[in-house]
Amino acid sequence: MRRRTPTAGLALALYAAVTATLTTTAASAAPAPVSAAPALVAAAPDISVTNVQAHLTQLNTIATNNGGTRRAGSAGYTASVSYVKAKLQAAGYTVTEQYCSACTYPSNNLIAEWPQGPADQVVMFGAHLDSVSAGPGINDNGSGSATLLENALVLAQQNPSMTKRVRFAWWTDEEQGLNGSEFYVNSLSATQKSYLKGYYNFDMVGSTNGGYFINRITSTTAAPLKAYWDSLNLQPEENVEGQGRSDDYSFQQAGIPTSGYAAGASARKTSAQATKWGGTANVAYDSCYHRSCDTTSNISATVLNRSADGVAYAIWQLAVGGGTPTNDFSVAVSPTSGSVARGGSTTATVSTATTSGSAQTVSLSATGAPSGVTVSFSPSSVTSGGSATMTVSATATATTGTFTITVTGAGSVTRSAAYTLTVTGAGGCTGGQLIGNSSFESGSAPWTASSGVITSSSSQAARTGSYKAWLDGYGSSHTDTLSQSVSIPAGCSSYTLSFWLHIDTAETTTSIAYDKLTVQVGSTTLATYSNLDKASGYTQRSFNLAAYAGQTVTLKWTGVEDASLQTSFVIDDVTLQVG
Repeated sequence: MRRRTPTAGLALALYAAVTATLTTTAASAAPAPVSAAPALVAAAPDISVTNVQAHLTQLNTIATNNGGTRRAGSAGYTASVSYVKAKLQAAGYTVTEQYCSACTYPSNNLIAEWPQGPADQVVMFGAHLDSVSAGPGINDNGSGSATLLENALVLAQQNPSMTKRVRFAWWTDEEQGLNGSEFYVNSLSATQKSYLKGYYNFDMVGSTNGGYFINRITSTTAAPLKAYWDSLNLQPEENVEGQGRSDDYSFQQAGIPTSGYAAGASARKTSAQATKWGGTANVAYDSCYHRSCDTTSNISATVLNRSADGVAYAIWQLAVGGGTPTNDFSVAVSPTSGSVARGGSTTATVSTATTSGSAQTVSLSATGAPSGVTVSFSPSSVTSGGSATMTVSATATATTGTFTITVTGAGSVTRSAAYTLTVTGAGGCTGGQLIGNSSFESGSAPWTASSGVITSSSSQAARTGSYKAWLDGYGSSHTDTLSQSVSIPAGCSSYTLSFWLHIDTAETTTSIAYDKLTVQVGSTTLATYSNLDKASGYTQRSFNLAAYAGQTVTLKWTGVEDASLQTSFVIDDVTLQVG
């Protein structure tokens, strides 16, 4: 947990307030029993505290082998990430490392997602993995990190059906100011943040003189954590000491519901707390807080066990369904919005994913389209995990405005996604020929061309009139270009680019393309011609540009000639006819 030093007055006030509140209940409180979890949590697995301690032993060894610390950015931290990551990958998690460039010690967050449950319903559990420079950080915060790791491994081993998706995170650079978690939260889009239904933080959950504290204890988010500790008669309290000092604060600031467990840091246990929880009054919850003695001997197995089992209970309550995993899938549309002019069309991609059970056939449909708008899918059904192209088409009389289209996938269950469509009155087919100065008889505008390309030279005849565009023909290394920008209207039924091309060459080969002419729309190549395409007269070349309806594009011809033997590419009568 990040250190915070309050003023003396504030520290005394907090101590007095907590003491006064607890004293009134101390007389009737009894020490908490050390019983196993009651029937309330029979469905949740028992997390082996021995396994959690084994992870702590590994983290302690890593620190010992790396200068006694696992500080963010250090070799000890990198080795800690590698240890946790290897365990998660072997268990089948989707694991990513996120480089925190804004951290005091730039290093990686580790994110692991169990790939079951709906992707837009996520419950997140996090703990910081770094220590301070002064010690190995086994309670702070190997305890939270190891607790989450073992819970993640048990979830994978049991592989239950999921009602929500579970994501685990191990944060870097918490001790320098919550930097890793803040960096992660800031990297999320508004949509990604909306998927997070709760974030649970676990920071110092094995303190030797520990208490039982819950972040935002009265919140709905905290309910499953509190329910488990209530079932053990622990009478948990609000985590006053940890407010704003650990990674839940980064999520709280972003409006994401938060809670979590803590067992206490450098604050002192009150007499009332010692009466109900055991331990020593007027002694710090963790006497080795941020010190070199924060080793595996600085852990209460009882507190650690209750924390680990409480996490499991929360996971099962929040995200696990009963019985055999059912076949389920998700549906998403990308982009999530689009615009179409009357007479035009637009496309989006509908993606599906298997979220539990086995893949299944998903039939696609759409509702909510206004009058004059049709929505089609190609293909109309997919196997979950596949995708389809959605085409939205508007007639010339379609109702204008903004509408929500609901895209539905139907299989053993029904899932849907929203697509926002804007229909505009602009567009419709303004037919005609769009190329300016198509025969080059009116000078160079609106063409852009290399020097000498637009010419009336008698050495190469124009197809019509006197002018044409003559690219290359020098017999030496040379490049010529010819281009024009054109706005292509939406809503037409045909879009035909045509031009007449004459290729004259001195090359004698019948197999090698030494000199080339490339025809492009934007960055897309429509065709390439060469000295091998020579002909005695002009040949008309035509292309369908319907894919560029509603766009402004640049048509470009590029002629490239090698070091010897000329090839002339002569272009005339360029048209783009729409109708």
